[in-house]
Amino acid sequence: MTWTVDEQLALSATDAVAAIQSGGLKATDYVATLLARAASLGTLNALTVIDLDGALAAGRRIDALPAAARAQLPLAGLPIVVKDNINTVGLQTSAGTPALEGFVPNTNAPSVQRLIDAGAIILGKANMHELAFGITSTNLATHARPVRNPYDPALIPGGSSGGTAVAIAARIAPAGLGTDTGGSTRIPAALTGTAGFRPSVGNGGGERRYHDPDAVVPISHTRDTVGPMARSVADIALLDGVITGAGPLPAVALNGLRIGLPAPLWDGLERQVEDVARAALKRLEAAGVVFVPVAMSELNHLNGMVSGPIAIHEARGDVNAWLAANQAPVQSVGELAARIASPDVRAIYDAVLAGSLDSHYEAALNHWRPLLQAYIAATFADERLDALLFPTTRLAAVPIDEINGSSTVSIDGAPPVDTMEAFLRNTDPASTSGIPGLSLPAGMSAYGLPVGLELDGPLGSDRRLLAIGVAFEQLLGALPPPVL
Repeated sequence: MTWTVDEQLALSATDAVAAIQSGGLKATDYVATLLARAASLGTLNALTVIDLDGALAAGRRIDALPAAARAQLPLAGLPIVVKDNINTVGLQTSAGTPALEGFVPNTNAPSVQRLIDAGAIILGKANMHELAFGITSTNLATHARPVRNPYDPALIPGGSSGGTAVAIAARIAPAGLGTDTGGSTRIPAALTGTAGFRPSVGNGGGERRYHDPDAVVPISHTRDTVGPMARSVADIALLDGVITGAGPLPAVALNGLRIGLPAPLWDGLERQVEDVARAALKRLEAAGVVFVPVAMSELNHLNGMVSGPIAIHEARGDVNAWLAANQAPVQSVGELAARIASPDVRAIYDAVLAGSLDSHYEAALNHWRPLLQAYIAATFADERLDALLFPTTRLAAVPIDEINGSSTVSIDGAPPVDTMEAFLRNTDPASTSGIPGLSLPAGMSAYGLPVGLELDGPLGSDRRLLAIGVAFEQLLGALPPPVL
């Protein structure tokens, strides 16, 4: 079979693997098509590094395998992008910051290695908000530059995993890896019409679904995790299964699902977001989903007592540990911070270095976080909920701020609020409590911008949550691709 360029660009990750496994599509042809796409869309700044020679060589190795061996690879020839703060052998891991530009680790992150072992091919490293400390991906480092939303290049794509999301939305790659501390896979997924997953973290150890110690330029060991991103939840489930060794998704029917609607996360939405989200609810309700309003009046307060103190306190020690473990070109967080290019990130690192929230850390970690976790777990149990559902972000994509990286936004003419706080409000509780969260496309707004819905599940319910997401996306459908 001869595949046209448009047919190749439209392939889902699952369909691409099937085509390569069967021999109907050559991995080298597919890789070459996507590399050409990446080169033609360079102004989106989705990638910081393109591995032209390495990706083509990997494609040739896949094509040279005997048919039976190729068919056994779960990700045979699947091109992916990897966020630039995740360790990759032979490829830069700079976290989008000048002090680490050109730094190449000696090992792959375990999640990356599992995908490679299954046949995945890394096309390149994905751009991001500098040091992952932001939600716009407006990176002002010269080797990174602001990432642009393919639906409107004047707008942010969300962050911090904005480059991964843009590469996927723009058909540069069918899937990839991001990281998520407060919403960094889910926010860019929502703003680019793609899907993003934050797996369970819990309190670490056995509750942590993905294990990548010292293999990601960190913010917080309590909150950080790698997470897969793709154009569909089904493709995320494919990558999650490879990384964890999990079996097929459980069967889920829409009829009778009990889904909680937390009032604080439906309050104060931009009108264009609320209109799309409410329309999606009506379609799901018509299919038999039972929506249960839940007050959760203490959610935002409890989360606020946990979120900032943990991230700001842990960044200092965790970054120093990563620098030492990976023999990085700078040896301290102070050296790293001195060369930060983005003003919004520099301001955060000023707080990190000053230890401005250190006095709140122990209470946040050992008192407030357990209270938040218990509060959310009780909501699931008492209301017999399969998941919580709400708009991933309060507002759709906003204009890029190329001066500060991130400043303030106004929601439907209301007084300006901090951009990062506005976009993090709905995604942050899952992050701080350690439960799994999934963003999937809900529809397009009246202004032609993607809107996402987030599903949060109980701790450890990752595969069931993904199965619910697959059932939702089968009803709601995919969004039209950006016109590029």
